[in-house]
Amino acid sequence: MQFDPMRDLGRVLLATGLVVAALGLLLTFGSKLPFRIGRLPGDIVFKRDHFTFYMPIVTSLLLSLVLSLLYWLLRRRS
Repeated sequence: MQFDPMRDLGRVLLATGLVVAALGLLLTFGSKLPFRIGRLPGDIVFKRDHFTFYMPIVTSLLLSLVLSLLYWLLRRRS
């Protein structure tokens, strides 16, 4: 197997473009989903008079799980 840096760069750019496109679709149509990304049950929100503290624990865990699975699948393929 020969090392081809342009081919590898092309793959990285394609993967990055797909991720950015998927993120754009999620942000565009996210309000129409049956659940709100970033406002899942288990996320902590404290609201006071002039102060709001938001800690997206469940959202972070879910995002970490999805990205880890995606990374594992991509590493397994190559």
